Amino acid sequence: MGDRGQPLSPHGGPPTLSTLTLLLLLCGQAQSQCKILRCNAEYVSSTLSLREGGSPGTPRGGGRGGLASGGLCRALRSYALCTRRTARTCRGDLAFHSAVHGIEDLMIQHNCSRQGPTAPPPARGPALPGAGPAPLTPDPCDYEARFSRLHGRAPGFLHCASFGDPHVRSFHHHFHTCRVQGAWPLLDNDFLFVQATSSPVASGANATTTRKITIIFKNMQECIDQKVYQAEVDNLPAAFEDGSINGGDRPGGSSLSIQTANPGSHVEIRAAYIGTTIIIRQTAGQLSFSIRVAEDVARAFSAEQDLQLCVSGCPPSQRLSRSERNRRGAIAIDTARRLCKEGLPVEDAYFQSCVFDVSVSGDPNFTVAAQTALDDARVFLPDLEKLHLFPSDAGPPLSPATCLVQLLSGLFVLWLCVQ
Repeated sequence: MGDRGQPLSPHGGPPTLSTLTLLLLLCGQAQSQCKILRCNAEYVSSTLSLREGGSPGTPRGGGRGGLASGGLCRALRSYALCTRRTARTCRGDLAFHSAVHGIEDLMIQHNCSRQGPTAPPPARGPALPGAGPAPLTPDPCDYEARFSRLHGRAPGFLHCASFGDPHVRSFHHHFHTCRVQGAWPLLDNDFLFVQATSSPVASGANATTTRKITIIFKNMQECIDQKVYQAEVDNLPAAFEDGSINGGDRPGGSSLSIQTANPGSHVEIRAAYIGTTIIIRQTAGQLSFSIRVAEDVARAFSAEQDLQLCVSGCPPSQRLSRSERNRRGAIAIDTARRLCKEGLPVEDAYFQSCVFDVSVSGDPNFTVAAQTALDDARVFLPDLEKLHLFPSDAGPPLSPATCLVQLLSGLFVLWLCVQ
């Protein structure tokens, strides 16, 4: 996040070597000065007495919000002040942005005003005799634990999948059958890049399948070095491109790991530092992709990163229409329906996708791709009521009137932001 695309030189000319050197030094210094962990620790310390039943002189009850109108609100205002002071040096830091959103939520939840007294700074110096151990600060490379400690609840997650033709289930529960050829981004945000490369199932065919998946886990301060994973049909490695199976030698390197229970056909990558799990499978000569990702991570992208199949689904020009999906293929539709019905009794979008893939390809093994995609969704979806999607959930193209309403809404929000 942060500003992108700004020229390095204010005069429009090429920057000098000395200017570039200075910028590199300043960038390195800024990255090392992000104090969000200190802000987190001070907040935890200042609220410890509240969780333990209150400190002497702290009013209990009496008045709306009880402790929230006193000690907790003072702690939250101090926390907010600390994040503002370190904001410039914490751009792109997931812990920082999570803290900012968490403070806002808690202040609203507990009716705290933005103006008012703050908590006194935590005492420094040696521990007093008989004092208990200092409170543990959450591991900066354990996203779920850090989020839960900060917000007092479990984080939210989103699910996306791509399999078969490919069929794409977006974060927003739209289900598209796509004709995309070549390389297309499934995800492109500040922490993660996923690209799928597709080619036609047969010469001249509209239908395509994914033959290659590339994933880049971007460098993240004390947690991981940048890691690249690349899978192709008949080459599903159980290691990153550099041969490693974790995030490197940094303190949080173990927060990124890769493992396989079925070599050559199933790989699972866990990125605990961003609350993300990815599964890649090979079935019927194609690759399937499935992900569960923390909401904060999935939404950490700029306007320049708007083309993401997991976010917006396939572009309208790349979606196969229902008439195209119902054309006769290598296997009769009735035969394909019978084969798919064995493992997919509910005639939802997964079942319809299975029928299309089996019919067009003539390969009954495509039933497995739809079945495993549904199995992954059953594990990854936070709300199982949204497990089965039906044709009406497929997200039809927006009408011009709907587009106009959305455009005006966006302009109104932009106007509010600049006031």
